[in-house]
Amino acid sequence: MAGETITTGEYISHHLTNLTYGKLPADYVRVDAEGHTHVLEQAQWTMAHSAQEASDMGFMAIHVDTMGWSIFLGILFCWSFARAAKGATVGVPGGFQNFVEIVIDFIDDNVKSIFHHKNPWVAPLGLTVFCWVFLQNLMDLVPVDWIPELAKLMGIHYMRVVPSTDVNATAGMAIGVFILILYYSIKQKGIGGFAAELAFQPLPKWALPFNLFLELVGLIAKPISLALRLFGNMYAGEMVFIIISLLPFYIQWVLSVPWAIFHILIITLQAFIFSILTIVYIAMAYDKH
Repeated sequence: MAGETITTGEYISHHLTNLTYGKLPADYVRVDAEGHTHVLEQAQWTMAHSAQEASDMGFMAIHVDTMGWSIFLGILFCWSFARAAKGATVGVPGGFQNFVEIVIDFIDDNVKSIFHHKNPWVAPLGLTVFCWVFLQNLMDLVPVDWIPELAKLMGIHYMRVVPSTDVNATAGMAIGVFILILYYSIKQKGIGGFAAELAFQPLPKWALPFNLFLELVGLIAKPISLALRLFGNMYAGEMVFIIISLLPFYIQWVLSVPWAIFHILIITLQAFIFSILTIVYIAMAYDKH
C-alpha cells in the first residue's frame, strides 16, 4: 500500500478484511496503530482495527462495507432503470434505453422458457437478482487499490468493494431465495402436501426416514450451492487481481487487461446463473408431483 512497507501476506490480508462493526467484550486488549495496548473496561461496540478484532467480534458483527456497497448498488439499479422507464420513447430508443430493453427482454425470455405458471413477481425478481448481482460483481473490475487507498485517507481502516466476494452477502441472498422456495411450496401445495412431497416421493411409505433425509438434503443444498458458487468464483477472481497488483507495474498491465476482459464474462455468467437458478427453484416449488 502507498506510503507503507508491508509484506505480501499483510497486503493480501488487508485487502481481504472487511470493514467490520461489532462488539468487543470487557477486558479485551486492543492494539492501536502505533502498537500501544489498552484494555477495555466494559464491552464496547466499535469498528474493528484489525482482522483479529473483526474475528473476535463473533457472529453478531456486521460488514459495513458489504452492506453499504450492496445498498448503494441496489439503489443505483432501481434509479437507473426507473430513469430509463420514465424517459422511454416509442420511437428509436436511446443508447441506455436500448440497453435496458435488451436486458429486460433477455431475462423475460428466459423466465418464460422456465416458469410456466402465473405469477407477476417472478420476472421482476429474476431481473432484480440478475442486475443486482451483476453490479456487485462488476465492482471487481475497479483497480484493487483505488477505493481502499481513498478510504484510508478518510481514516477508514478497511474497505472491500465487491459484496459478492463476501460469503455473508451471497448467503444472505441465497437465504432470501430459500424463503421464497418454502413460501411458494407451502402456498401451492399446503403444509401437508409439501411435507408429503418430502416424505413419500418417490419411495414407498415404509421408506419415509430415508426419503425425508434425502429430500431435506436436496432442499438445503439449494441455498448452499447458490451462495457458495457465486462466492467461490468471485473470491477467486478477486484473489487473481490482488496477486497481479503485487507484480511490477509493467507486468500488471500485461496481465490485468486480458484477465479483466475475461472476467467480464465470468461476472455476467455468475449473475445469470444465480438469477436463472432462482427462477428454476421457484418453478420447482410450483410443480406438483
